[in-house]
Amino acid sequence: MSLGLDPAELLARARSDLRMGAAVLLLSGEEAALVLAAETATAARLADLRALGGVDLALTARRAGTLKARAYDGDLARVVFPAEADLAWVRATADPSADLDWPMKGPYVTRREGSADLHRAALAMCKRAHLLPAALVAVLPRAQAEALAEAAGLSRLDAALVPAESGPVPVFEVAAARVPLEVAEAGRVRVFRPLDGGEEHYAVEIGAPDRGQPVLCRLHSACFTGDLIGSLKCDCGPQLHAALEQIGAAGAGMLLYLNQEGRGIGLANKMRAYALQDQGFDTVEANHRLGFEDDERDFRLGANMLTSLGFSRVRLMTNNPAKVAMMESCGLRVVERVPLRVGVTRHNAAYLQTKVAKSGHLP
Repeated sequence: MSLGLDPAELLARARSDLRMGAAVLLLSGEEAALVLAAETATAARLADLRALGGVDLALTARRAGTLKARAYDGDLARVVFPAEADLAWVRATADPSADLDWPMKGPYVTRREGSADLHRAALAMCKRAHLLPAALVAVLPRAQAEALAEAAGLSRLDAALVPAESGPVPVFEVAAARVPLEVAEAGRVRVFRPLDGGEEHYAVEIGAPDRGQPVLCRLHSACFTGDLIGSLKCDCGPQLHAALEQIGAAGAGMLLYLNQEGRGIGLANKMRAYALQDQGFDTVEANHRLGFEDDERDFRLGANMLTSLGFSRVRLMTNNPAKVAMMESCGLRVVERVPLRVGVTRHNAAYLQTKVAKSGHLP
């Protein structure tokens, strides 16, 4: 019936539950797992989970590598929960910002037998929920797990519905209005909402771009610190304003403001990465210690927005070749890459150099 939830809605509900600290049931064939996010689990719920039997702490291979824990499953490690461990051990293992406070956490024993599919799905959900990519996983027979979930009113989800690589959720325009801007009085803001009810994204349309011609466009990822409070640790604020000024001077164009804070890891994890940078790690190393890849954003979202607005060719304002590649993989032709070089300070020079050396950005 139409009142039932579709897969995207089930995923959104499960991610919300993990953010609240609630357990989620993942199903795969005759196996199932009760899952808690390491970041939001409580001592009481951890105790309940451990009472069911063996518990693993699933970590990405990136985080496992910093802990010298063997990742037998390639992209992740299933760390066996020690008998003497508690919630503090979980937090310290999952969160690298505690590494200096708790330097002697290992050695870690990791599993190599059996399937890691349920653990992999749990980590993907934590990432999409903008939590630390670490999950407490108790694998149980399906019948037992379903009975427990039914009694506790937990969300249930087939692990096959959780994509190993997060793809863009379809978005649709929900509102638009004229907004005069400093750079051009002929401004219009369009609000796009994902079908799963997630964070909204915005398209700032300046002038009346011709849909039949390549549109001057900037895909800008939200940066609370750079865009709003003038942080000097990045060049995001200057890039945002320079892009708007350049589009305004051209008379027409689009700026897409995508809510993918911290290169897709969320503001809380971005602050954890900043704390690690203060300890001497560069921006890529900090992301890896947290358990993330260099960049977790998906620019196909921007391509979907542009296509829905009637554009097929773009003049893309970027120093990031990955944006160009993703646009073209979605059928949008990038006829020109327009450089955007602004905002270099003594505070962010090393950060920008790292993006060139390690993340493929153009100087």
